[in-house]
Amino acid sequence: QVQLVESGGGLVQPGGSLRLSCTASISTFIFSLYGMDWYRQAPGKQRELVAGVTSGGSTNYADFLKGRFTISRDNAKKTVYLQMSSLKPEDTAVYYCKASIPNREYWGQGTQVTVSS
Repeated sequence: QVQLVESGGGLVQPGGSLRLSCTASISTFIFSLYGMDWYRQAPGKQRELVAGVTSGGSTNYADFLKGRFTISRDNAKKTVYLQMSSLKPEDTAVYYCKASIPNREYWGQGTQVTVSS
């Protein structure tokens, strides 16, 4: 069983930045084997993929981000990060991290990000 704890959410003004963290309760070696993703879910909308980083370090991003977010991982800290900049009100959502290997996936509890003036 993998437990994931997200942190770093909060209220930010449009144009501001936040960094989300997601830390796993597993060994550094096991963590390094997992692909890690960030998803988000806004009220009344489906959960959508924001960004992902593979066990090998390759990254992918949703097209709508247009380079505003950066995902990274620190295997020694068992943590994946999502650096968000130029935030917009439409980025308001609960952000979730997911850890996955073939046939298994685990989700965190989510952290709220609210972009508002």
